Amino acid sequence: MKPLVVIGFLGSTLDAGKFGPTRWNKWRPSVAIAMHEDLRVDRFVLIHGKQHGRLADQVAADIASVSPETEVDRRLLGFDDPWEFEEVYGKLLDFARDYPFDPDKEDYLIHITTGTHVVQICLFLLTEARFLPGRLLQTQPGKRMDGNFPGRLSMIDLDLSRYDSLASRFAVQMAEGSSFLKSGIETRNTAFNGLIDEIEQVAGRSKAPILLTGPTGAGKSQLARRIFELKKLKHQVSGSFVEVNCATLRGDGAMSALFGHVRGAFTGAAAERAGLLRTADKGMLFLDEIGELGADEQAMILRAIEEKRFLPVGADKEVASDFQLIAGTNKDLSVAVANGTFRDDLLARLNLWTFALPGLADRREDIEPNLDYELDRFAEREGNRVTFNQEARDQFLKFANSPDAIWSGNFRDLAASVTRMATLSAEGRIRREMVDLEIAKLDRLWHAGKVEADDGLANLISAEKLEALDPFDRVQLAEVIRVSRDCKSMSEAGRTLFASSRTRRKSANDADRLKKYLTRFGLNWAEVNAET
Repeated sequence: MKPLVVIGFLGSTLDAGKFGPTRWNKWRPSVAIAMHEDLRVDRFVLIHGKQHGRLADQVAADIASVSPETEVDRRLLGFDDPWEFEEVYGKLLDFARDYPFDPDKEDYLIHITTGTHVVQICLFLLTEARFLPGRLLQTQPGKRMDGNFPGRLSMIDLDLSRYDSLASRFAVQMAEGSSFLKSGIETRNTAFNGLIDEIEQVAGRSKAPILLTGPTGAGKSQLARRIFELKKLKHQVSGSFVEVNCATLRGDGAMSALFGHVRGAFTGAAAERAGLLRTADKGMLFLDEIGELGADEQAMILRAIEEKRFLPVGADKEVASDFQLIAGTNKDLSVAVANGTFRDDLLARLNLWTFALPGLADRREDIEPNLDYELDRFAEREGNRVTFNQEARDQFLKFANSPDAIWSGNFRDLAASVTRMATLSAEGRIRREMVDLEIAKLDRLWHAGKVEADDGLANLISAEKLEALDPFDRVQLAEVIRVSRDCKSMSEAGRTLFASSRTRRKSANDADRLKKYLTRFGLNWAEVNAET
């Protein structure tokens, strides 16, 4: 059994008694906990104020006398007013965040019988919110005539709805959690803020997989890490955050990277490898671009989610790993299921909590607060604070919110843009000239991508074949088609395309050369010119 730790306040009234033998004639809750034969307390964290030092000494000594195996850990936590809610809650929250809880190795009971009513309520709130990762313990005196002087104790599960008057406190705590997930950015987009509020509730109450969808650069990876950090702050996870881009997992190495392997499992396996799933034990695994996983890996991941067990490569014995999964994708996984490239049962398992993150172009009101956030990040990274002058800031925001700013790379484009301007502003001020240069750079970046997308090949070649083309072949083919459409015949097009090389040939059938080139891509002259 894991060691048992009791956390409770010294009761200045209930725990008090005359400093003599007669004190044993009174039921004292803190001492009585250690007197129960069926409850072994390994450590008692006794919280008390400055004015109760002598009483704390006596109670600690009495606990040691009735239960020598119990270590008393005295904690001084003074309140100016123990009936003032904000002060009590704030100091107890600080205590909860600083205390080295380890739920994997210890069990915790939070004693709520002693202390002011405000203290008891705050202990309840912090336990319900998992800042104190334990169960609530209530004690009460027994009848001396029954020989039950240690009294009675019970683990309780209070109904939160009884405390409706404190709903505003929970609202504040929830708002703090939502702000944490947004990295403290004061976002203004109503739909996005509602989405984050829902994620905050799910993250705090569920261990089920979460699926984050949205375009590349929408912030899936950063949000996944913030979810992990929020759960760790509340002592809901104790392990690591493990992130992997599934698009980088290819071939035989994918299974080994995810699930590990035993020594000698294959050529080159000179040592055992734990694998990413085992590394994420007690923590969180973020599988970005999960739609890129192969069929075998999908099957193994599904079983690992459902049973918390899997078989490393080459092993004959399963291993366990209890992790929470967050998956990310910029694809429509339902389409992948229809195409047979993604398992429908895995999607069903992931689809319980699905959140679609909008791109930056759909959250233009959030560009300004994110601009300030990126400047703060630059200052933290480089140790150099850079700011806009007002004219430059207005100019950049005007462009950023205009239809000309397509933000195809989403927040990655914004972060890169701020980094470029801040780096090149040696005097620490971003001026109008620098913004003009950056706008031109972004326009070229987005325009170049648009030209490639509008090269006309999508109207001639299937999406599958087009995706398989090397960029070099795509550019060359697009130019061949452009020239062909400007010419009246295949021969004229051939002469234009092969104008230099044909002078070095004794005989040349340029039309035949063009025909063979188009055939390589499944095209013919009629198809090419039918699109004009």
